[in-house]
Amino acid sequence: MSFNLEELRQAVAAHGTVVRVVIAATRGSTPRETGAAMLVWPAGQSGTIGGGALEFEAAKTALGLETDRLSQHPLGPGLGQCCGGMVTLFFEIFDRARVLGLDENVIARPAGSDGPMPLGVRNLLKRARGQGTRPEPQLCDGWMIEPVQKPSRDLWIWGAGHVGRALVQVLAPLPEFEITWIDTDLSRYPEVLPEAVRILPAKRPANLVRHAPLHAEHLILTYSHNLDLELCHGLLNHGFGFAGLIGSDTKWARFRSRLADLGHAPEKIATLTCPIGEPSLGKHPQAIALGVGTALLRHGEGAMAGNQKGKRA
Repeated sequence: MSFNLEELRQAVAAHGTVVRVVIAATRGSTPRETGAAMLVWPAGQSGTIGGGALEFEAAKTALGLETDRLSQHPLGPGLGQCCGGMVTLFFEIFDRARVLGLDENVIARPAGSDGPMPLGVRNLLKRARGQGTRPEPQLCDGWMIEPVQKPSRDLWIWGAGHVGRALVQVLAPLPEFEITWIDTDLSRYPEVLPEAVRILPAKRPANLVRHAPLHAEHLILTYSHNLDLELCHGLLNHGFGFAGLIGSDTKWARFRSRLADLGHAPEKIATLTCPIGEPSLGKHPQAIALGVGTALLRHGEGAMAGNQKGKRA
């Protein structure tokens, strides 16, 4: 998890003073992890720290605060939750002036501690800067440290039909994705778009392939087999981190043959993934989106594990 600075800015702009409640530390079994957070204001809230009773009590506490607070909450005996672990919550009151002073990369501030920044915190931040890494959310020597949320995966979704719309609904809320959504017709997009989604209507979508980052991930699900083939051909020439094509085994067999006729070697064609999704979930657009989204998240975990292995080597 990470600090969603943009969401906090928007909430403060809309509601004035907002209390951010973040899980600063955990022990034992807990409903959410360190860094999970929610925002609370008099007329509502957003986000979640998990656990119905914990969240209810935290929201009630937040509305009565006059200063920041760090507190521990035993989930079993204190709140009657079956998790049975312990959660440390950090409550922070934000207004417009305080939000303006927040760092854009890593937010480190006292949480129940007075005095200057401890040496341990300074060293942790120095190591992160020197190694080009982002520190994990954590409570360190009485200071709360959180990296600012920034998308880490470029996802290009080709097609704004029923499955494309369902995929955007499923994936757009996930903070790691920065989504570029391409279709041939502006009218095919929904009237209300998630803030993290950029749309690129284009009469010839394949012409946009050359503008995609080489590490980008692609999901191809347009209304046209010919357009799908053109996109596969373009991506094989351009390069990609992942490329998945919606379709049946029969469609993929035909595409392999046609891509070979276009000059692509079998091992190159095999870098495309088709079919995508989980057939056992059914053919409803939302069911397809769930299967494809799950596979995409697992692919990201595999890539992350490979990167870490390479660093250790």
